[in-house]
Amino acid sequence: MALLTLTAATLAIACGGGNYGYAREYAPTSDERDALEGATEVTYEELRRDPEDFREVTVGWFGVVQGVENGPGDRTTLRLRFTTLAQRNLCENERASSCRVTVSHRAGGPFSAFVTLRDEEMNGEERLQLGSLVRVFGTATGSFDEDGGPVLDASWHRHWPRSRYRTTAARGRMRR
Repeated sequence: MALLTLTAATLAIACGGGNYGYAREYAPTSDERDALEGATEVTYEELRRDPEDFREVTVGWFGVVQGVENGPGDRTTLRLRFTTLAQRNLCENERASSCRVTVSHRAGGPFSAFVTLRDEEMNGEERLQLGSLVRVFGTATGSFDEDGGPVLDASWHRHWPRSRYRTTAARGRMRR
């Protein structure tokens, strides 16, 4: 049984670090790679200035959850603070399994996203909540949220609970 557990853990790390990307560099999941292929790199300011220009364009952004609310239909509205991915993940030691997805501690502007939550994101310790990190792929709705940020209609998202990622503010106590 211990060998089976060790083999599963080794495979998860070798294949991109499992659900939460425990690897030295950011490792997209296979579903995420598909979403990335159809996405256009758009800065926060470009989309905020003219969201109408991006209604037909899929963008992929990282955001830290500031609020979770009921959205339209069976969707959830996430209130997010834009952030960027660090070039390299921070690690507690030399093992890749100690590395965590790392984003900038410098918060950008607000934005919102309509998402469809998965069952495991609704309850429990690892639910999607205030402080979670989310990568959202979606198109601009052309409108702004109550904080003045653009709104995305998400076609796909990836979630990291609060304890499963780091910000660059942790550089002083973690390795690069």
